[in-house]
Amino acid sequence: MVEALDRRYPRDWAESWDRVGLVLGDLDHAVDRVLCVVDCVPETVDEAIAVGADLVVAHHPLLLKPVSSIAPDTYKGRIIHRMIKADVALYTAHTNADVANPGVSDALAARLGLTALRPLVPAEGAAAGEGRGLGRVGELPAPLTLAELTRLAAARLPATAAGVRAAGDPDQVIGTVAVCGGAGDSFLSVAARSGADAYLCADLRHHPVSEHLAAGGPALLDVAHWASERPWLDDVASWLRADHGIEVMVSDLDTDPWTVHSAFEEKENHS
Repeated sequence: MVEALDRRYPRDWAESWDRVGLVLGDLDHAVDRVLCVVDCVPETVDEAIAVGADLVVAHHPLLLKPVSSIAPDTYKGRIIHRMIKADVALYTAHTNADVANPGVSDALAARLGLTALRPLVPAEGAAAGEGRGLGRVGELPAPLTLAELTRLAAARLPATAAGVRAAGDPDQVIGTVAVCGGAGDSFLSVAARSGADAYLCADLRHHPVSEHLAAGGPALLDVAHWASERPWLDDVASWLRADHGIEVMVSDLDTDPWTVHSAFEEKENHS
């Protein structure tokens, strides 16, 4: 199974800082059931054990930053010890899945019905060619206003407490949309040059957004990080079922850290 995942998401497609591939597990252990998750956290590990998964395929790396200990009294140590004791392996496909074709942003674009896709940032190096790259730019089936597109994104993407917010003229007509699964503010200038009328990604910040709009950049839609990457899990699961005939489950456990959202129509009068 590791070899199959490595062929679909080659490790040399990942960014140099990334940590992908097999994280823990016995290479000779048979895999009959897989759980696909965005985050390997205690709750999704509990889910994997409950459903009897032999392997967890995660998008975000558990050990992206170096640690000096995996003792069971540390956060990551507890996860590792629990998985080893339960004989559950862990495999990560992160930036190598982001640039893949199909990859993370293709699944996001499909939720919005975008067609005629092209990379927002074409891949370089080992991943170059064949439509690979970060993000996607595509066409809506029919033009929508920014307000309508925001409602569509909220309806089509997994629900989170944070929901979907947009920046720009609510009545602006949108035909071409750029998307990027995960944090995307580093590509604001690229989105502005892409010909897109709107750019959807996660983790947008106040000042970059304000300056982007002031410079005439496309409208922006900000979605929860987890929600932008969760659609990819369905693609991975479909491929594993079709090509390898194994049982695959997809975690719908919302691991977005923002859990409460409140908006008031009228502010309370404290005078």
